[in-house]
Amino acid sequence: QVQLVESGGGLVQAGGSLRLSCAASGLAFRSYAMGWFRQASGKEREFVAAINWSGGSGYYADSVKGRFTISRDYAKNTVPLQIHSLKPEDTAVYYCAARWGGGYSIQGDDYNYWGQGTQVTVSS
Repeated sequence: QVQLVESGGGLVQAGGSLRLSCAASGLAFRSYAMGWFRQASGKEREFVAAINWSGGSGYYADSVKGRFTISRDYAKNTVPLQIHSLKPEDTAVYYCAARWGGGYSIQGDDYNYWGQGTQVTVSS
């Protein structure tokens, strides 16, 4: 059974930092590209960041570029998302997703598995 479990969300002031993490189990971690998406209340889900099966520097939405950093830990099967300089508009539920086949995508429909999400709230 595949499980993606997000953690690390919370309430933080604007300008602060958070480190989200996604723990993956029940899948061949090295065969999956991993992504982070978010959905703010009343809005559609949007792509945030993704990383290929092989790792590397990742790919980011323009709105988070320079502030968010995605990585992956093959020993722990986790996908951290380091967030700096948080803004109120970053407030959303953040979801982790896994895409079989290795290559990342910015389209949520291309992902095979999803976590339950973790809430990030940024106060001004």
